[in-house]
Amino acid sequence: MTQNEGLCILLFVKYPEKGKVKLRLSRDLQEEVVQELYRCFVQDALVMIKKINIPFYICFYPPDSREKFQKWLGSTSQFLPQIGKNLGERMKQGFIDVFTKGYEKAILLGSDSPDIPGEYIKQAFALLETKEVVLGPAIDGGYYLIGFRTTTFTPSVFDDITWGSPLVFQETLTKITQAHRSVGTLPVWSDIDTIVDLKNLISRTRNTSFKSSNTMTYISQHHLLEKTNNGEKPGA
Repeated sequence: MTQNEGLCILLFVKYPEKGKVKLRLSRDLQEEVVQELYRCFVQDALVMIKKINIPFYICFYPPDSREKFQKWLGSTSQFLPQIGKNLGERMKQGFIDVFTKGYEKAILLGSDSPDIPGEYIKQAFALLETKEVVLGPAIDGGYYLIGFRTTTFTPSVFDDITWGSPLVFQETLTKITQAHRSVGTLPVWSDIDTIVDLKNLISRTRNTSFKSSNTMTYISQHHLLEKTNNGEKPGA
């Protein structure tokens, strides 16, 4: 058995339709710009995941948009539709799908943290050697990553959570505790939801390899932050 056999990653992605993604960023940036930024976020997440050499699934939403995703991200990737009435149901079903396929450990991450270090993904799988659940807390009170072993999968951690609120991480932690599961936590990281988050992204990646990413290239080419700082709402 190879080192990465039995492992898989679920990347949750929305189709980048104008006005349907990263709505809080649209308060300061034109919808066309936000749409393109989100495309860059997803592409950078995929670059990072592919370097790790662990099987991955692009979990797409809406669930009837497979052809659009294949056209955008290539038909050679493995795709899974996000099925469920809310985010919790969709994440729960994603884990059920891959554990049913026979994977032993799986982690799920969103596409809102384009510069998440690949080392965090490796660390998450390492934590699952000794812990039953792994969580990556986000600065805004949510989480950017969650993972289980097939033998410790706990569907209840996705039930009755106040999705989109600063309570998500704490409520999830409570559910894990109630289920008597041990949990390992990763370093805190930041989703890119607001213009402040975007400015922080630029600051923390200025002297890193991420400066040549799709996201940073787009920001630089379109002078987004300079225009925003001058009171403009940058267009495409």
